[in-house]
Amino acid sequence: MLMQFRANLRHLGFGVLWAAACLIGAPSQAFETRARAAVIYDQSTSTVLMEKDADRLLPPASMSKLMTLYMAFDFIKSGQLRLDEKLPVSEHAAAYGGSTMFLDTTDRVSVEDLLMGIIVLSGNDACAVIAEALSPDGTEAGFAKLMTQRARQIGLTKSTFVNSNGWPAAGHLMTMRDLATLADRLITDFPEFYPMFSAREFKFDGRAPANTRNRNPLLGLDIGADGLKTGHTQEAGYGLVGSALQDGRRVIFVLSGLDTMQQRADESEAVVNWAFRQFAVKTYGSAGDVIAQAPVWNGASKTVGLRLTQDASALVPILSENGVTFSVEYDGPLAAPLEQGREVAQLIITVDGLAPRSIPLVADQTVEMGGVITRLTTAAKSLIQTLGTGPEGAF
Repeated sequence: MLMQFRANLRHLGFGVLWAAACLIGAPSQAFETRARAAVIYDQSTSTVLMEKDADRLLPPASMSKLMTLYMAFDFIKSGQLRLDEKLPVSEHAAAYGGSTMFLDTTDRVSVEDLLMGIIVLSGNDACAVIAEALSPDGTEAGFAKLMTQRARQIGLTKSTFVNSNGWPAAGHLMTMRDLATLADRLITDFPEFYPMFSAREFKFDGRAPANTRNRNPLLGLDIGADGLKTGHTQEAGYGLVGSALQDGRRVIFVLSGLDTMQQRADESEAVVNWAFRQFAVKTYGSAGDVIAQAPVWNGASKTVGLRLTQDASALVPILSENGVTFSVEYDGPLAAPLEQGREVAQLIITVDGLAPRSIPLVADQTVEMGGVITRLTTAAKSLIQTLGTGPEGAF
């Protein structure tokens, strides 16, 4: 029967990596936020730096517009919607209040303008126009059901949508973790559209001179901020799904339930500064390195090398005293035959106070089945082991 093996790399020929790890230490003091719920996520190393009530379902306000944008980008990428396509405005869409593009039923608006109206102006009406165009039944409610279905497919495990724009409604709820996942997917899945989120101003047809500026308080602060979406209702408070890129490293964060716009601005800037100043990426091994040997069952070779599929890097605190630890996990011994390049194990990198990071390991070479002698010897060892661990400990 297969067993779970955990092997400390200190005993598997990963001495250089282990020696480096001993010089790295525990994380600095955790970030204390005034937000009701929050997540701070380092995208480059897939590391959650901080979370607070991250799985609590809350009203997301306009931050849920990111899902409508994801859906629109998805339809454009698949060829089912065009940026230059002009969509009609229904009475339902034009009736929305709050943040709008001031659309009316005589308008036909290009998809590109609608997207910019959602991103920069937070247009509730623009969301409804997109929703009705993409809905299976032509209604915003039908689109909301499609949003929820697509959300599950891309990893949003708890969110449920009732409308396209976050207008207060019973049952329209998201978690901060889901919002962070959604931001990650937007950046990763649609790099051709993501630059739209950094636009600071959008003047649509001169209709609303007072509503032309992006509400994201971090744009223009020269800290690498380039997205994504603010939100506010009386129930939800002030929130922001934000992202910033510095020296090739990207941080995504979600804040919700802040008391004022100024508090949102201050807290968001503090998050970005903390994430980039208190942590750094360290690399302990390169893609292609063989870091350990694993035993092989019934193989022509007794062991197989475990090769890194990517650099063994981790986000670690700048100031530290204690160690980063490494281990290899696999179900083993591995059974022959094994093909070179097959994923057979995981390297687990653990930093105190942070979630472990897992990196796939693959077989360094092909291991064929052993000959008759090998298989007979293996069978005998298995029989002896079975007898030795029988119900009465016989043998």
